[in-house]
Amino acid sequence: MLRVGLTGGIAAGKSLAASVLQELGAVLIDADHLARTVVEPGTEGLREIAEAFGPEVLQEEGSLDRPALGKRIFADPDGRATLNAIIHPRVRDAAAEAESAARAVSPGAVVVHDIPLLVETGQEDSFHLVIVIDAPHQMRLRRMVEKRGMTEQEARGRIAAQADSSTRNAAADVVLVNSGSPDDLVGAVEALWRQRIVPFARNIELEQPAERRGGPVLVQDADWPRQAALLARRLGRLDPRALRVDHIGSTSVRGLPAKDVLDLQLTVASLRDADDLSGSLARAGFPRLPGSWQDTPTAEVPQPEKWQKRLHCNADPERPVNLHVRVEGSPGWQYALAFRDWLRSNSDITAAYAAEKERCAAMHREDSTTAGYAACKEDWFTTFASPRLSSWRNDVGWSPARSRPS
Repeated sequence: MLRVGLTGGIAAGKSLAASVLQELGAVLIDADHLARTVVEPGTEGLREIAEAFGPEVLQEEGSLDRPALGKRIFADPDGRATLNAIIHPRVRDAAAEAESAARAVSPGAVVVHDIPLLVETGQEDSFHLVIVIDAPHQMRLRRMVEKRGMTEQEARGRIAAQADSSTRNAAADVVLVNSGSPDDLVGAVEALWRQRIVPFARNIELEQPAERRGGPVLVQDADWPRQAALLARRLGRLDPRALRVDHIGSTSVRGLPAKDVLDLQLTVASLRDADDLSGSLARAGFPRLPGSWQDTPTAEVPQPEKWQKRLHCNADPERPVNLHVRVEGSPGWQYALAFRDWLRSNSDITAAYAAEKERCAAMHREDSTTAGYAACKEDWFTTFASPRLSSWRNDVGWSPARSRPS
């Protein structure tokens, strides 16, 4: 099952996107609808609200007077926090029940959680994919005034009560900017469904990685660290046996050209834990690649068996990831962290590595895979990088304890 979080600022167009996704076949779980359900007359939620805010927030027949409650908490952060503490846990419980029901009917379903305050409530790490619908500030104001009958002051207040666009967008895998016509947004959602969501869901159901084709293309993207951090947080929540997750490899070094593939390292206490995590990682969108995997031994640690690891890859067709699962303290685990830190601290070495990458990329650009490119770099690592890295580690007293998770 593919779990999608959908959010967006007020008047950005989230509701239209949600309806399109539902029409395309997604199971829609609407947090706003659930928020109304959990405070219906006779519910424990409504009773707690009345106790917290007084009978004046109830209508004569006993239902919640939403305008009265809104006025009560609009300029009262403590009041909003009290209300959220009553409603949000109940909404999450109801959403979990709805999701379980959808999974029972169709294990391969796409479930979209429509959550206006997804980022504000810290849920961005809970989904395979987070979609944010955004729109220019002035356009949102105009929509609220013209279509919802608000004054400009009221509209500005509603927008200010939510996370700002930059904060919301930073939590997203996908940002769709709704600055054109409704048809433009519909087309963008349909393309996202066809190109990313459907194949992502199929890959998760089949526990298979997304297909990759073509030789090496080196690029630079300043957004790599943010994307890696988002995925690392999700993986870190997966299981207590996932001890830490680090962004490693070329995309973790600012200014270094690289293939658009994020390398992450998940730390475990043993290879048995790595094997036990395999199913959870597959369900999280990172199926294991079959076969035995190990890193290239160095002269200092020549025994191949000490370099064993497990390798997982992305099920998401639009975000390539190599997930290296290594044992804490193992040579490969230390090498990955030290090599990253060495490059980050030494611009000359970074430039030398960039030159080698460019050389190998040029040789293998027409290949159907990147295997030849990877093999081409091995001699550079063995003869140039590894001896110098060893000297650097001794000179600076590098240790894994000094390498912070990132």
